[in-house]
Amino acid sequence: MHREIGQYVIRDWNIEDAPSIAKYANNRKIWINLRDAFPHPYGLQDAESFITSTLAAEPVTVYAIASQSEAIGAIGLILGQDVNRFTAEIGYWLAEPFWGKGITTESVKSLTAHAIRELKLHRVFAEPFTTNPASARVLEKAGYRCEGIQRSSAFKNGEVLDQFLYSYVARRSTDPGI
Repeated sequence: MHREIGQYVIRDWNIEDAPSIAKYANNRKIWINLRDAFPHPYGLQDAESFITSTLAAEPVTVYAIASQSEAIGAIGLILGQDVNRFTAEIGYWLAEPFWGKGITTESVKSLTAHAIRELKLHRVFAEPFTTNPASARVLEKAGYRCEGIQRSSAFKNGEVLDQFLYSYVARRSTDPGI
């Protein structure tokens, strides 16, 4: 996949992305808003393992958010199965120096459109912690709607947290996406 988002791009990973991902991902402000599968501290070996696993996945559903010179974040889908086969959960993170520039919102819009058009999904959802209002704003700007709050649904960093439930639902099977 290769989708331009202004001066940035969503693209497939390559192993040369590992040093920049290790540099940017080793940030507690990023880790605190992600699932525990995302390690902290985050080192070069973590980045290499992550990239290797994404390259081996079929179908590929996790991509780099990149500038002209380096990977600066990640965005991906976890595809639903069985009765949830036309849904996916979207997840993302962006390096702190790039926050507040609309990159994440445009990335979410782009991957959601890809999910609806190319993967033929009907619903894409996200479950950000309620302690992360910036992620909720990203989703709202990308056309997602808040379906509610899942009370005491997550355990992160020694605390029980609530999570928002946001979704983008295709208006019809031929929805061109957002």
